[in-house]
Amino acid sequence: MATYVLLTKMGPEVLRDVKHREAIGRMWKKAIAEKCPEVRFICHYALLGPYDFLDIYEAPDEAVAAKVSMITLSQGAVKAESWTAVEYGRFLKLLEELG
Repeated sequence: MATYVLLTKMGPEVLRDVKHREAIGRMWKKAIAEKCPEVRFICHYALLGPYDFLDIYEAPDEAVAAKVSMITLSQGAVKAESWTAVEYGRFLKLLEELG
């Protein structure tokens, strides 16, 4: 499985709904579990900066990672980016293979 980083920027209406923030997060996680059961989340962070959340997860391919981003957008995000991440040790091995 490949590792992906998801950066999410929520819409202002979702951020203002402090009382229901946890429920909104559970609905998002449930939607991904139903539509992408092969995804395994490694960690989830709230951020202080241009993005609101960072998730690291594993998915079998970029098509599933794209679905995660699309589900995130459908759940109130105004921006959702999934990036491929290469573990540093594996990155060094790739460099060695290049000579």
